[in-house]
This record gives sequence, C-alpha cells and structure tokens, in this order.
Amino acid sequence: MSGKEPVHEHREDEEAHAADDEDTGAQVAPIVKLEEVNVSTGEENEDPILDMKSKLYRFDKDGNQWKERGAGTVKLLKHKDTGKVRLIMRQSKTLKICANHLVLPTMTVQEHAGNDKSCVWHATDFADGELKDELFCIRFGSVENCKTFMETFQEVAESAESQKSREENKDATAAAGLLEKLSVEEKKTEDKTDDKSGEEKPDVVKEEKDAKDDVVKVDTEKKEEPSSK
Repeated sequence: MSGKEPVHEHREDEEAHAADDEDTGAQVAPIVKLEEVNVSTGEENEDPILDMKSKLYRFDKDGNQWKERGAGTVKLLKHKDTGKVRLIMRQSKTLKICANHLVLPTMTVQEHAGNDKSCVWHATDFADGELKDELFCIRFGSVENCKTFMETFQEVAESAESQKSREENKDATAAAGLLEKLSVEEKKTEDKTDDKSGEEKPDVVKEEKDAKDDVVKVDTEKKEEPSSK
C-alpha cells in the first residue's frame, strides 16, 4: 500500500544513527587552556563561630516596610589576631554580600514580635560599600536555630564589652606608666641641674676671694712705697 513507508528506508536511518553514536576514540584538545585561580573570600584570617542557613530582611524607612535582602548563609567570624567578631551573610546562588558588620558591645538582638523563628537588631552595615545604619530581621527554618543565633550573637556582644574594658584598662595602665616615666626623668633632670649648680658655687666664691686678695695686695703695696719727698 502507498501509505506505508519502505522497510529499507528505516534500516538506512537506523544505520545512520548508529554511526553517529559510535565512539571513534579520538581526543580533541581544548582551544584555550584555563588556569586555576585562587579566589580570596576575605575570610582566610577568621574562624567561624556560627554558620546557618537563613533569610535576611532590612527595614525600608522610606517605604515603611521590610524588604528581602536575600537567602543564604549567615556567619559569625572571629579574627585570629584581633579577636573581633563580624557578621557576614551571602546569597546562596550569587554569593552577593547581604550583610557585613562588626558585632559591637552596644548591640542587642531581640525576637521579632509575632514570629519566634525571626529576630531583629540594629547595626552599622558595610554590605553596599559604605556605612549605613540598618535595622535587620533574619528568619530561620526552626525556632531552635533562631535561639542559637540569638544566644551566640549576645555572647559575642558581651565578650566584646569585656574586651573593650580590658583594652581601656591596658591603655590607662600604659598612660600611667608613661606619666610615671616622665616624672622620673624630670626629677633626674632637676637633680642634675642642682648638682651642676652646686659644683659651680665654689668656683664663684674662689674668684670673689681672689679678687679681694688682689685689692688688699694693691693697697699694701701703695702703703709701702717710699715717699718722693
């Protein structure tokens, strides 16, 4: 019948597909050779204290509403040298920074009203390349994660307060030591001046005595001169 396709045409098509799928074993060298590049995250000198998935919001004062900053991983990182802790959060797909600020002694974190999986805090943030006062709200997948974040955040802030007090005491001690050193040096300088003045006095007295002796000698010589008469 004319409606049916010839059998030999199907066989030719199958043979053509088989030829296309056949592995010849040939290797094609890449046109451009890409070298491995080490990408710096800026976190190499910091140790993670906390690392959790979350979604971040910031309060828009102009629109009087919360706006999403992104979903990703929030971290608390402690610097190996200074001991300071910062909060940083990046979007999971683009790795764009959503929040980036130090955890300071003056900061407090509170549970968001009406949602026990969220909490809020104020910070001077640098995520956009300039310092901005922000009100953040972060939401976690569970109540336990939110509590863990709040407790860790508060512990870091209290630790920063203790560190600040220690630094202030250290500075005060150093300043007191410097003042004491200056006082000792001034006293030594005064003592040296007094000693120098004391050494010069005998010379002055001696010069005055010699001058008096010269005057007496002249007077004596005048008296002993014979009269010209």
